[in-house]
Amino acid sequence: MMTRLAIILVCVLPAFTSCGQNQQTNTNHEHTHAIPKSDKEWKERLTEQEYYVLRQKGTERAWTGEFVDYHGDGIFVCAGCGQELFDASTKFESGSGWPSFWDVIDPTKVKLVGDRSHGMVRDEVVCSRCNGHLGHVFNDGPKPTGLRYCINSVSLDVKE
Repeated sequence: MMTRLAIILVCVLPAFTSCGQNQQTNTNHEHTHAIPKSDKEWKERLTEQEYYVLRQKGTERAWTGEFVDYHGDGIFVCAGCGQELFDASTKFESGSGWPSFWDVIDPTKVKLVGDRSHGMVRDEVVCSRCNGHLGHVFNDGPKPTGLRYCINSVSLDVKE
């Protein structure tokens, strides 16, 4: 017979877990090289909007980013440090108002960090090199991964 605690854990715990087993959290940083910059250096290097998103974990308004409707080829890189993150071939139309990708180029290029801000339980996507905030990942994306990396345009540049 299940105890009340066991029933609570079975019923409630899944709602507080992250996107699941499909995610690959970067725990091996041997392929990345951190970029140590002071807050002042980041402010000097980035635009006001880039700084807000990448360094202060902000979010650009939906449907305003330059890459929402991007349909070209190329590699999306971190606007903070230039690290390659997403191949344009993994971009898809999610209807969310932000560029969405179903996979990263290499799982060591991003870190997933639990985010309980704004009354939600999500996984924040962070550049593994400069620790810049990119967006969030959700488990409602297309096959083959089932993931939706919902990324701020301002945190990206594209190399065509």
